[in-house]
Amino acid sequence: MMRTAKFQIGQIVKHRFFPFRGVIFDVDPTFSNTEEWWQAIPEDIRPRKDQPFYHLLAENAETSYIAYVSEQNLVIDESGDAVSHPQVEDLFTGFEDGHYVPRQSLAN
Repeated sequence: MMRTAKFQIGQIVKHRFFPFRGVIFDVDPTFSNTEEWWQAIPEDIRPRKDQPFYHLLAENAETSYIAYVSEQNLVIDESGDAVSHPQVEDLFTGFEDGHYVPRQSLAN
């Protein structure tokens, strides 16, 4: 079954349960990480593999990092605030109307 991703590259999202937010820079149509990574997630909160997974330039109160998050665990960040991750300028050309504009290589 083919699913359409709910979120798009450049959108700012936050995790449904954990205190971090980020900008999406890539999307996998289904889970595409290692089995070890997936098994390390506690079973009671482990996401399904048959959904889009998003690569985020993520940040929390302490640090910036790359996150890999299932669609079921993301919601739109409605703060309107930019993301301060140091790699934002490498992947995006600007911030317009609450979204990041991907560099041409990301849009194709």
